[in-house]
Amino acid sequence: MVYSKAKEKDRAIQLRRQGKTYSEILREIPVAKSTLSLWLRSVGLSVPQKQKITRRRLEAAQRGATARKTHRLQQVQDFVEHGLSDVGRLSGRELWLIGAALYWAEGSKQKSNNPSTGIMFSNSDPNMLKVFLVWLRQLGIPDDAICFELYVHDDRKSEAKEFLLWWADALNIKSSRIGNIYFKRGNPKTNRTNVGDLYHGLIRIKVRLSTVLNRKVNGWISGIVASLGSGVTGNTSAFEAEDSRFDT
Repeated sequence: MVYSKAKEKDRAIQLRRQGKTYSEILREIPVAKSTLSLWLRSVGLSVPQKQKITRRRLEAAQRGATARKTHRLQQVQDFVEHGLSDVGRLSGRELWLIGAALYWAEGSKQKSNNPSTGIMFSNSDPNMLKVFLVWLRQLGIPDDAICFELYVHDDRKSEAKEFLLWWADALNIKSSRIGNIYFKRGNPKTNRTNVGDLYHGLIRIKVRLSTVLNRKVNGWISGIVASLGSGVTGNTSAFEAEDSRFDT
């Protein structure tokens, strides 16, 4: 047994001098890590050997990071596929409530000192804006009543035309429908995440002559809040009755 341990120690020292990491040595010589550390504490390494070990550690860390990233990306894709199946096709009622909730979060509200505010909805997420546009059309708002404005930080002013074309493509509208471009002062120490290649400015959607509609939407929002007191009734018709589903 003593002979075997001595051979293992000699082999461990030999592997260490070849530039092997502790993990690599332990895979070949299965001893306690504390034992291996004791064996190798007096083993001096040359600069190239230290560099080799460092490189191996970095490569192992990179492989681990790559594997974790691949797993995350696959998980995201799986959730997307399950989400498509879970949601199915929306009923008209569901889309109506989704739109009201979106406006509650991101739309301009009427105030006591300005009770004549029309529908205005601002966001930098093209998917959210597309859902909102479908909602407006479901409410019977004609396209010629819907206006678009682009807001760009002034430190990206030179890219405004490029952003305009990007938004026209993202929202599937003619670029001429984005009537005005406004520039706002940027904050060089911003915590925003949509910067660099992710930044395309912000779109504001306005509906002409929509003061009454804004008041109506505010009533729907009040209805959502009040309805919570009655509890939730269960699955909605989009999960149960095909003929009640909203076809976009």
